Amino acid sequence: MRQVAIYGKGGIGKSTTTQNLTAGLADMGKKIMIVGCDPKADSTRLVLGGLAQKTVLDTLRDEGDDIELDTVLKEGFKGIKGVESGGPEPGVGCAGRGIITSISLLERLGAYEADLDYVFYDVLGDVVCGGFAMPIREGKAKEIYIVCSGEMMALYAANNISKGIYKYANTGGVRLGGLICNSRKVDGEAELVSAVAKEIGTQMIHFVPRDNAVHRAEINKKTVIDFSPDEPQAEEYRTLARKIDANDMFVIPKPMPIDRLEAILMEHGMVA
Repeated sequence: MRQVAIYGKGGIGKSTTTQNLTAGLADMGKKIMIVGCDPKADSTRLVLGGLAQKTVLDTLRDEGDDIELDTVLKEGFKGIKGVESGGPEPGVGCAGRGIITSISLLERLGAYEADLDYVFYDVLGDVVCGGFAMPIREGKAKEIYIVCSGEMMALYAANNISKGIYKYANTGGVRLGGLICNSRKVDGEAELVSAVAKEIGTQMIHFVPRDNAVHRAEINKKTVIDFSPDEPQAEEYRTLARKIDANDMFVIPKPMPIDRLEAILMEHGMVA
């Protein structure tokens, strides 16, 4: 069983990418569980057909500790299992605690004992606190993919996340599998992201073009592969799935000083 965490700047499209990617893997016959690690609880919406998933933290608050696995774990597109960690009430507590609580509960209830090929952790935003770093700090996820674009702040976040991976590489055994470029149609975007990937010692594993097919599928509460399997964009996600399934390039990243990152951006015309 491969345990994979998806990180990236807030709003970069991690949840959309994760769900479309896992749909591609499910299309290959892989058995998958997605653990949503975002208080918004939107990490499983597309694979579950818009089902309003009750989060682990809400369930624990309402029903106490004595709950069954199927109360929080639902099955969707091609058997993909989904669970949402949830978060505390707004303004109270640490959202990162939801991740820790959810993973502990799933372990206790035997979710990881199922016949799974992959577990994906869709993690909120940047590595901002110990809770959000938990999948890599505790060695739960051995593979990390960073979703980014050619925008400066997305690449700044990718570099910052690489620092977190570097920090826990020896204690948790975590490795970086590559950058996934979720295109924002920035000029020279693929070349820029490839240059940043090379500098930190990894690869741009795939360039996902921007396409309204994603938006149309999301409105219909589905992944692209589920909603319109013959779209070119569906094939992009299948290609990403195949690349990740076959990937054998896992590295301890070499995060850059900020002035080196800015120099690369300037080389590619991104800084005026």
